[in-house]
Amino acid sequence: MTGVWYVVGLAFAGVSFVFVTIGLSWFVSHRNRGDRHKGLPYESGIDTFGDTWGRFGISFYIYALLFVAFDVEVVFLYLWAIVFRDLLVGGLVSMGTFVAVLLLGLAYAWRKGVLTWR
Repeated sequence: MTGVWYVVGLAFAGVSFVFVTIGLSWFVSHRNRGDRHKGLPYESGIDTFGDTWGRFGISFYIYALLFVAFDVEVVFLYLWAIVFRDLLVGGLVSMGTFVAVLLLGLAYAWRKGVLTWR
């Protein structure tokens, strides 16, 4: 029965943290509105021109997601290389499988034409 109280306490702490964070951000953001220039988008100190709410193409988001996926792969490869001598054959096989799955994903994206910039 003691374990249930831990779960209830952690759930209460999590929900409280969310509402306290939202409340504090509302309190801080509504204190001072500033002048009319405060809400304008910042572009190197130059006043904006045209529509500032323009949409970006989906290719930007796909490139960003692919970058994040392969950036995480580099982190795993670096940590694997640090402990390479202790892992023996099992570590080599598991990392080979990991890299193979990522290369299959890259080949799929390449085959679908996701990596061509239009």
